[in-house]
Amino acid sequence: MAVCIAVIAKENYPLYIRSVPTQNELKFHYTVHTSLDVVEEKISAVGKSLGDQRELYLGLLYPTEDYKMFRKLHNSFTDVMCNPFHNPGDPIQSKAFDGIVSGMMVQTG
Repeated sequence: MAVCIAVIAKENYPLYIRSVPTQNELKFHYTVHTSLDVVEEKISAVGKSLGDQRELYLGLLYPTEDYKMFRKLHNSFTDVMCNPFHNPGDPIQSKAFDGIVSGMMVQTG
């Protein structure tokens, strides 16, 4: 189960962030934004020498056993983007997407 799920726009800003437990929400938001800074640094380093370009690999971003969870999230995200009433780049405010994410989150209590 996940404790934080974030969807990032191609311009490198968050479209959706959800985390549980809520007492650590600020910590997870900080982690997401810090990760965006790391990605931005890697992308901006493209103009450097050929030897530095090998460092663009960010590593495996999710464990392979979590592939099914990632696929479910990706399919739900695709449904949101295919909605004719959704403007790409706007924050995601879909109840169906939120329901899928809620089902993936660690339940506390």
